Amino acid sequence: MIAGCVGHGGLPGGRRETDESEFQTMVKLNKIYTRTGDDGTTGLVGGHRVRKTDRRVEAYGTVDEANSFIGLAVLHAGEGSKISAVLRAIQNDLFDVGADLATPIEPEEKAGAALRITPAQVDRLERLIDEFNEPIPALSSFVLPGGTALAAELHAARTVTRRAERAAVGLLDEHPGATSIETIRYLNRLSDLLFVLARVANGNGASDVLWRPGAGR
Repeated sequence: MIAGCVGHGGLPGGRRETDESEFQTMVKLNKIYTRTGDDGTTGLVGGHRVRKTDRRVEAYGTVDEANSFIGLAVLHAGEGSKISAVLRAIQNDLFDVGADLATPIEPEEKAGAALRITPAQVDRLERLIDEFNEPIPALSSFVLPGGTALAAELHAARTVTRRAERAAVGLLDEHPGATSIETIRYLNRLSDLLFVLARVANGNGASDVLWRPGAGR
């Protein structure tokens, strides 16, 4: 992910549109390679350079991986489907998450000074979880990743999102004052939503592959 990439757009349900004057485009690309990273460093939002093994880079880089897996899921969701619309909006949100993680919180940072994930974005994911989960029967066992192609892709995206969450938690532990807790909350709820959407993709759970404890002994 290019540090500071900004995604605009809205989730179904009426997301507040970001004022274009509030956050102008944070990226201008007129050349793809720069050679500035050949020494093993990369630039954060604001210009500070860190090693590519830095926890912050690991966090927003893993968010980029999760976004790529969601892109694969979109291919199987079907153009114009509700799941496709939700996933495409989430892809925009994940660029917001990446921009947030790539921008260390400054001491006494003023509200609106940097692009940050908001509680409203997390709340919206919770509403989507409740909406999609409502018609699905309760589980009698854990679900194995699989079923339909779309469900398998969503499970893959879910597990990478969990890894992104763990990376963000590690960053928060190391830099608690410079890392937004809302990014972690967003990634946590997103993994739950992807789990629910995988069950929707399996015919509201009808094609779920259930874990049978000890079946292979």
